[in-house]
Amino acid sequence: MMPAMSDALSAKPFVRAWMNRQPGQLVGKGHPAGDFLEAYEWKVLEEGVGILRLQAHLPAHVKNPRGQLFGGFTPTYVDLIALFTVRSATPREPGGFRTWLATSNMRVDYFEPVMGPQFTIESRLLKKRGRTHVVDTRFFDPGDTLAVFALTTIREVALNRPLGDG
Repeated sequence: MMPAMSDALSAKPFVRAWMNRQPGQLVGKGHPAGDFLEAYEWKVLEEGVGILRLQAHLPAHVKNPRGQLFGGFTPTYVDLIALFTVRSATPREPGGFRTWLATSNMRVDYFEPVMGPQFTIESRLLKKRGRTHVVDTRFFDPGDTLAVFALTTIREVALNRPLGDG
């Protein structure tokens, strides 16, 4: 028999190494998706309530054979950043947040290839209604040309709810 979610959470604290970050850093090392994207190297250019602006880079392992951001990895950037946008400018407690964020919908439009080596990402919380958050994320090349536009819907879920109940 599988333990209930509340039992699993109370049994042993979950280590969130990525919560330990330096000034100007979005996330520290230890986050599964963040480490894959090398997000610990990104620079936070602006952070406010519902607003994030970052300088990111393109690691070699996320590039397609033409040296561009592989389209399938773009949603990984979008998802990670949208989740952090919902929590932007909220103090990060050592024990973690009291709710879980679950992405329920994402739309990604590609306008130009993301070439890197650096690019800017801007993300804004457009609407919060109850447990639902809608986030707009945009990628800009070094010349400030819009390369990617994404819209993400995120649901806030209580930690004591069963998994899969978004």
